[in-house]
Amino acid sequence: MLFVVAVLMLGLGLGLTVEDFRRVRRYRVTIAAALVCQLLVLPFVCFAIVSVLSLPPVAAVGMMLIAASPGGPLAGVYSHLFGGDVAFNLTLTAVNSVLSVVTLTAITNLSLAHFLPAQDGIGLHGGEIVQVFAAILVPIAIGMAVKTKWSRFAARAERVFRVISGLALAALIASGFASNLSPLTDNLTTVFPAAVAFALASLATGYWVGRLTRAGRGPSIAAGMEIGFHNAALALTIALSLTDDLTLAVPPSIYGLTIMIAAAGFGLLLNHLAPRTGAAPSAAS
Repeated sequence: MLFVVAVLMLGLGLGLTVEDFRRVRRYRVTIAAALVCQLLVLPFVCFAIVSVLSLPPVAAVGMMLIAASPGGPLAGVYSHLFGGDVAFNLTLTAVNSVLSVVTLTAITNLSLAHFLPAQDGIGLHGGEIVQVFAAILVPIAIGMAVKTKWSRFAARAERVFRVISGLALAALIASGFASNLSPLTDNLTTVFPAAVAFALASLATGYWVGRLTRAGRGPSIAAGMEIGFHNAALALTIALSLTDDLTLAVPPSIYGLTIMIAAAGFGLLLNHLAPRTGAAPSAAS
């Protein structure tokens, strides 16, 4: 499973350059606010949702895995479709992917300790942390190196990897549904509302972070998609590696499908309410 995540991250790296990291200076306020929301605020929002809806402990941990995961590979694709600033997407993805190695470990272990205190020994430990680190950062670094040395090849390969990313994510979700059919049915009425609520909260938070920091329409849409598309593939991979209880994999499976539908509706709504031709110029710089 981590191999699939590594392939997705390699495709992401093919679209990144050092300049994407340097662009932080231009949108530093918006990016800082978006990172605070994605890495700190939204995990608390997710915790509130699963608490209010009284999700079973294992399903609650599965939702927290989603909240702790960085942006998914489809965020840039959706951003492009609905008029977002894809370069901003890449910048936020680059910084978020690095920081999430630490926050993902912390939030996962804290969630397990809170919701499943009786199951000692379950969590991300040294070996698992190294695997997550390698699956996220190493492929991104390789992709960036390829783009730097062979930019034309990387541009062509990135388009292919975008298709592969979509197919791989769909396959992971389908696999998650197929292997978890019984627990999925048992938890659908509780997990699905939580997934919908968290998807909408994430999309709206990202968009309004951009608006409130005066980043302009394009970066605001990009931030909404980036924060909304928590990496369901990574969350599903970690869920299946932590325990034999397949219920833990149900929320990532449901969220992966939910966010694709919710983000499409969100993008269409934004295009209806604020057409691209009427976008205000960016004030981020």
